[in-house]
Amino acid sequence: MKFFYFLFFVCNLFTSHETLISIKVKESSESIIKTKTVKYSDFGAKGDGKADDIEAIIAAHAYANEHNLKVKVDDGATYYIGSKDRTAIIQTDTDFGDASFIIDDSNVANRTSSVFLVSSKMKAQKVEGILSLKRNQSKIDLNLRHRSLITVTNSNVKHYIRFGLNQNNGSDQTDIFLVGKNGQVDQSAPIIWDFDKITSITALPIDEKKLTITGGRFKTIANREPSKYNYYSRNLAIKRSNVTVSGLYHEIVDEREQGAPYGGFIHISECCFVKVENCILTGHKTYETIGNAGKPVSMGSYDLLVNRALNVSFVNCTQTNDIEDRKYWGILGSNFCKNLLYDGCKLSRFDAHQGVANATIRNSTLGHMGINAIGSGTFLVENSVIRGGSIVNLRSDYGSTWDGDLIIRDCLFVPRESVQQKVQLIAGYNSGLHDFGYPCTMPANILIENLKIDDSKLSETYSGPAIFMDFNPEMKDERYSEKFPYQITKEVILKNVKVTSGKTLRLSDNAYMFRNVKLKEN
Repeated sequence: MKFFYFLFFVCNLFTSHETLISIKVKESSESIIKTKTVKYSDFGAKGDGKADDIEAIIAAHAYANEHNLKVKVDDGATYYIGSKDRTAIIQTDTDFGDASFIIDDSNVANRTSSVFLVSSKMKAQKVEGILSLKRNQSKIDLNLRHRSLITVTNSNVKHYIRFGLNQNNGSDQTDIFLVGKNGQVDQSAPIIWDFDKITSITALPIDEKKLTITGGRFKTIANREPSKYNYYSRNLAIKRSNVTVSGLYHEIVDEREQGAPYGGFIHISECCFVKVENCILTGHKTYETIGNAGKPVSMGSYDLLVNRALNVSFVNCTQTNDIEDRKYWGILGSNFCKNLLYDGCKLSRFDAHQGVANATIRNSTLGHMGINAIGSGTFLVENSVIRGGSIVNLRSDYGSTWDGDLIIRDCLFVPRESVQQKVQLIAGYNSGLHDFGYPCTMPANILIENLKIDDSKLSETYSGPAIFMDFNPEMKDERYSEKFPYQITKEVILKNVKVTSGKTLRLSDNAYMFRNVKLKEN
């Protein structure tokens, strides 16, 4: 009886945009019932690297989702995924094994359509009756069936009003946090804004059972679009909480003289507790376009992207290309996140665009684009090697703001070898004349402990390292007036900082701007 049900299911499973899909049921159908494991070949996938197997892949995952079965991909197969606007939904454990996937982006029907989407079977619900929120509020008036991820916005307030060549009018005030069934807010990822009014608030239940995705060798044939901000998302999108991705390999081939940017091959959003471990990714070639200010800009293009997510960690991840090769854009971008972690990684960049609350980089090596961030909470850089223009660059396009503390401990900083004559540990810029939608501040307290600065390969004419970049060269004395005052660091503690060149570490070239910083050296 089960076998006849299976035949009926697979023969009537999908209707595409144009035709009813006919799926060949193979002799292994009885094996599915016996082993509780689904293979793509069970649904007609050829795996020869030539025939487009996306429909069979979709059908296999749909059957596995319906019957709560694991997907185990055929060993040694190569699956070609062509131009169709189709997405395979993953809701059960999936082992891609040593199979290869060719994702052909040379001529696609829909550049924004993910190839795989890891999703929850539970749906987000609108929340009623919550009219306002306060920063660090410990509880909200909710009774929920599940621990849930809360996303709240106020479209009447704009934050992250970007400055510079990619200037814009900002984003709606947004926060994302975790609450228990009784509305208790998880204080490891606290509410970071005051909401005087709420225009949208939703609760997404958290999947408590872990879903694992392992293995797979993915190859993207790069798009051939004009170099404009038409982001491609032909990727593995994760929109389910409690997911581990392990042992995945992704490379990019056939990048040409022009191309549109990518929004992350692994794109994590609207979820929490996601780990990406032992994966090998690839930096994308950097292309230029004309920005909002009417001038040429380099376009960000990512193999890793995290948006509106909490407690996301990258562990023992590396990339195929040289992390110091400036032809390739930095590998990670993120927005509206909390508790991001690099541990044991060797990657070209860490970046938090529109804010991160709490971030940790440990046991890692960062390449030519280094560490770029704005946000709040504690930023910890520990037991790591930083190769770039600075140890931490506080992004000037978002106000160079960090509302919290910065700790740099047991690290090696190797300034980029170039014509660069100035080296600083902490970089940024804020004129005090632009409204970013929030007050801007430098880290209140900075601890730098057991740091080695290897500047031995820089020109002898350079003046030595500074703790702070000149954040505002125009601010030379009391006559300078800030319309939106920038709060300067209160205290810097230095413990065992060594400079290879023997040059003296100074506070900043802007003595006036940093005149009130308390510097303690041990």
